[in-house]
Amino acid sequence: MSAYLVGHITVKDDKLWQEYVAGVQESLSPFESKIIFRGKLAAVLAGKHDHNLIVVIEFNDLTTLNNWFHSEKYQSLIPIRDKAASVVITTYET
Repeated sequence: MSAYLVGHITVKDDKLWQEYVAGVQESLSPFESKIIFRGKLAAVLAGKHDHNLIVVIEFNDLTTLNNWFHSEKYQSLIPIRDKAASVVITTYET
């Protein structure tokens, strides 16, 4: 069963954000993941949504996704992420 990480993002510091994104891309390589898309919010058609960017990353399964998230490399990026942006991260299975 595939698993997906969805990040909803509002960037506060562009330079730090680029450092974080580069680190994430490096951290993903051992986990057979695929960035499905990154995008900028076009419109909110119903409800309220506070973030203007999104990323969707596909993993083979939820175990792999969780192993990546809890990996030493990704965990080391969290302080940069938290300074660079306001982020909500959710996971989904298909």
